[in-house]
Amino acid sequence: MIEIKTARASGRLILVLGDQLSLTLSALQGANKAQDVVLMAEVAEEASYVPHHKKKLAFLFSAMRHHADLLRREGWTVRYIHLDDDSNKGTLPDQLRHELAVSDRSQVVMTEPGEYRLRRALLDWAEAAGVALDMREDTRFVCTHAEFQSWAQGRKQLRMEYFYREMRRKTGLLINGDAPEGGKWNYDAENRKPAKGDLFMPQPRHVPRDAITEDVLALVETRFAKNFGSLEPFWLAVTREDALLALEHFVQTALPLFGDYQDAMLTDEPFLYHSVLAQYLNAGLLDPLEICRRVERAYYDGDAPLNAVEGYIRQIIGWREYVRGIYWLKMPDYTHANYFDAKRPLPAFYWTAQTDMACMSAAISQTRDHAYAHHIQRLMVTGNFAMLAGIDPHELHEWYLAVYADAYEWVEAPNVISMSQFADGGLLASKPYAASGNYINKMSDHCQTCRYDVKQKTGPGACPFNPLYWDFLIRNADKLRGNPRLGHAYRTWDRMSEEKQHAYRSSAAAVLDGLT
Repeated sequence: MIEIKTARASGRLILVLGDQLSLTLSALQGANKAQDVVLMAEVAEEASYVPHHKKKLAFLFSAMRHHADLLRREGWTVRYIHLDDDSNKGTLPDQLRHELAVSDRSQVVMTEPGEYRLRRALLDWAEAAGVALDMREDTRFVCTHAEFQSWAQGRKQLRMEYFYREMRRKTGLLINGDAPEGGKWNYDAENRKPAKGDLFMPQPRHVPRDAITEDVLALVETRFAKNFGSLEPFWLAVTREDALLALEHFVQTALPLFGDYQDAMLTDEPFLYHSVLAQYLNAGLLDPLEICRRVERAYYDGDAPLNAVEGYIRQIIGWREYVRGIYWLKMPDYTHANYFDAKRPLPAFYWTAQTDMACMSAAISQTRDHAYAHHIQRLMVTGNFAMLAGIDPHELHEWYLAVYADAYEWVEAPNVISMSQFADGGLLASKPYAASGNYINKMSDHCQTCRYDVKQKTGPGACPFNPLYWDFLIRNADKLRGNPRLGHAYRTWDRMSEEKQHAYRSSAAAVLDGLT
């Protein structure tokens, strides 16, 4: 529940966070532009609680500064604190304390933060300081906290598919009368084609940099020189106007084939047919329903097939809304879940990309260069390897939170802790997303140029995913052998000769011993 303290309604300070760049923000509703002041601040604590990718920081700082200008054009009085301002206090609670002290305002209004950490910190500060804090629910989502809690109550398994159908009914997206468009709710079975390099690959829309962005790039390069990631090339949209153009560009150039190839991976094609809109959506420059309705219109206009449109809408009103609900349902202990008691440190190559595994090198290099990797790269490459190798899921969670421009804890943590690592024991998934090298070979071209042989199962030249897959299953047999979806795998293991089993386990041990 949102905690609210009441106070006088005039002369309020309205706090707008860096991922709340929306004119429709609940904190702005009912405000008095003549009396209230909007506060936006680039504070060191939020910029450094994990070592954020340089491109992520540059995107957010530039988008925040552009949004402040938009608010001013809309008639708001904006107090904007730059990272290097003398009046910058370093944390949002300290900044609020300072701003209230130097003004005659006694009430703070804000939309709830998307991360539990910050929400708790601000509520604790307000209570300790005796400040009236009006913290409002974030209305930019389709499903409210209360609706998700009601849906989840009493269910033994919180499966996304059933939640997604409720969201389709609520929004009316791809609904024909009382039935789903085309007669099926889900067309995922049609969205698993491997891509070939001779396909035409559209590129995301590139936006020229203005003076604000150039200043931010210089700031980030100076203040965060040791952070992970490349600033160049920087072509992200930093205004709502350009984000809308990026949406239109995706619909016209990539959406028609998005469904077919959304699970594919190609070494030299980091984007394929993906929209690369998540950073705009999660920062508030785009609204989820406006994206979904534009994509839906493409289907009804005959510009995109149903499998592509349904698959894309499912990611937004299905998966995105669902993981947000899971996050708030299970915090604050959720990010420390560790069902397999995995304790191995995150290997250094997650930061350097210096590994002979071609798929891992490609995914991490792309992440370094673009602060982006699509969902299969995150789930079935970097995530799959970490789970098979027994990497501490909290360390992996903080890596994902740091390196992707679209990563905020509410959306990132469930994807990593539950979907990728099965660290909650199966809240989101009915089995771990564990796979050998065969899956990567099927869905990508990485294995063609890899030093390791994907067809070799054991030994020094074998694809590391192959022995690690079996080692993971046997290492965690006490927790997984009873899973009906893994019965075939365990029966296969039981039929192996002792010699073959030993070869898998010793090969896996050699891989793990080589991780640093």
